[in-house]
Amino acid sequence: MANNGKWTKERMPDMEGKIAIVTGANSGIGLETVWALAEKGAQVVLASRNLEKGQAALRDIWADLPDASIELIQLDLADLSSIQRFVEEFLGRYDQLHLLINNAGVMQIPEHRQTADGFEMQFGTNHLGHFALTGLLLETIIRTPGSRVVTVSSVAHRFGSMDFDNLNAEQSYSPRGAYGESKLANLLFTNELQRRLKDADLDTIATAAHPGWTATNLQQHSSMLQILNRLLAMEPDQGALPTLYAATASEVKGGDYYGPNGFVEMRGYPKQVASNKLSHDQAFAERLWTLSEELTGVHYQWTKSEKREQAAESDHAIEVLSI
Repeated sequence: MANNGKWTKERMPDMEGKIAIVTGANSGIGLETVWALAEKGAQVVLASRNLEKGQAALRDIWADLPDASIELIQLDLADLSSIQRFVEEFLGRYDQLHLLINNAGVMQIPEHRQTADGFEMQFGTNHLGHFALTGLLLETIIRTPGSRVVTVSSVAHRFGSMDFDNLNAEQSYSPRGAYGESKLANLLFTNELQRRLKDADLDTIATAAHPGWTATNLQQHSSMLQILNRLLAMEPDQGALPTLYAATASEVKGGDYYGPNGFVEMRGYPKQVASNKLSHDQAFAERLWTLSEELTGVHYQWTKSEKREQAAESDHAIEVLSI
């Protein structure tokens, strides 16, 4: 069990026949996630903004796993048109999606910057980009038996607050505050997505994870964090474990949140952890959801799963026979 033992990628189930998308897949936790899924037999799509770095990631994986089923599709989560192109390209090749791992992120950008669509960069990339991507892929996800959406948050969600009057940080901007807000939004999104999946009687589940303190490119904007990385941080292969657990372990339930089991969840092996009270505020989650649909133009379509359609057909047949 994740709560009691040292769960590692060797304990992952066989992923043969599974199709996965990992965003931010060319380095850090994303790359390690791709590597582990491919090693277990999954067909993995690396979603990467930088094609050159994405190709380098493919070469590195193939050097170690020559038979890995992996491919690269460009995705810039800070550009809604890029998200649309990615989805069109993916759906042109696949009709199922077992795992969507919303991993990509930007952290504590020193100056106020905007996405291609005018959103504050951290909120726009970390939350709105993944909200749009998930929504555009939703029909395929819920059509796939046993599918999961895993969104990577952070312990930084604890210092986030949803300032709905200043989501784009036009009135004031704090690198730390904007990052915390985007990570809180990741959890509000996960919890609301799970509620809506359950209400629609779908077997897809939404979960979340955080990597503790892991040395990645996320810390590139802070010289202090880069120094502390050398002293405190885990390596990316260890930091990816909570994500991999949330994505593959059989005991995972919708709405679960996983992180490291060590001191203040900074290091260690996967366990179920608690997020703060605000992340479970349904009124906040519903408001964020409505606003996210308005800002991105992506409106989620909740359709019956094949299982429900078959059950409905069976019920109809029984009614006809009884008449």
